[in-house]
Amino acid sequence: MTAVPTFRCVALDCPDPRRLAEFYAALLDWPEPESEEGGEWVTVTGPNGVQLAFQRVANYRAPEWPGQDVPQQLHLDLAVADLDAGEERAVKLGAKLLDKKPSTFRVFADPIGHPFCLCAC
Repeated sequence: MTAVPTFRCVALDCPDPRRLAEFYAALLDWPEPESEEGGEWVTVTGPNGVQLAFQRVANYRAPEWPGQDVPQQLHLDLAVADLDAGEERAVKLGAKLLDKKPSTFRVFADPIGHPFCLCAC
């Protein structure tokens, strides 16, 4: 074993891990989510084993964007070739468009408020 860690996943806090995992699995066209710990931790696994994980948090408060009263802790940048088609798909799956002004990316909130960007950069 080595002392150098390897990347495992990004974990997002949320009130309903299964629901949010299903949103991202659909958005990214990844396989169905897998549950652990009685549904308190749900993961979706993409190409090359990359994972997004979702953990249940009581009294979850969504980040506010662009305000910082409830600051974002992180956001995901997801690449798309066609911003308009990507926007249409994301919104159809339950995302909310937050900012369409930049020409190379668009800012969205997932169904519970985590910001993410679709980027054609």
